[in-house]
Amino acid sequence: MFNYDDFLTRAKARLLTEPPLAWNRSDDDMNECARLIPEGIIPKPAAVLIGIVKRAEPMVILTKRQDHMRKHAGQIAFAGGRLDAGETVLDAALREAEEEIALDRKFVTPLGYADGFLTITQFQVVPVVAVVSPLCILEPHAGEVAEIFEVPLAFLMDGQNCKLETRTIKNITRQFYAYTSEDRFIWGATAGMIKNLHDRLYE
Repeated sequence: MFNYDDFLTRAKARLLTEPPLAWNRSDDDMNECARLIPEGIIPKPAAVLIGIVKRAEPMVILTKRQDHMRKHAGQIAFAGGRLDAGETVLDAALREAEEEIALDRKFVTPLGYADGFLTITQFQVVPVVAVVSPLCILEPHAGEVAEIFEVPLAFLMDGQNCKLETRTIKNITRQFYAYTSEDRFIWGATAGMIKNLHDRLYE
């Protein structure tokens, strides 16, 4: 059975204390013969916030992107985005969370960093794992975020809820991780980063 105090103990012991300089997970994992990320690229640095709201049942904040977005339209994602010049990973994650879901950084307590993740869109994403006060009031950015919702941390940290799915993209059949919580289908890089967090803390 999931225990939040145990999760925090593991997070403090096993999360990275500094952002990783490179990636060791990617959208091409499990797709050695169906790779979509070109070799030799110089990825664009990005950060996301894996925000865990400290409720009676701890919850993870996720967003659904607007359907008109040029990239990842309608998909489920963490708040996050590209680093600005001279910006740290932590500052970028907090800034993007402020811009996308109006999360005031005074309600955020960082725990550490998860593994770097390289996306098909050639972003090197570093997840910042943090505890968020339930006193925060969130509001979606009208131009980017269609919806803000929460998924139980216990559900996402249960390895049995991570499924291996198959989808054809650009006429290439690929495998990827996915989670289905109620009517929410979480897949792609977001699911990959959740799986990586689980593996770092529990494997």
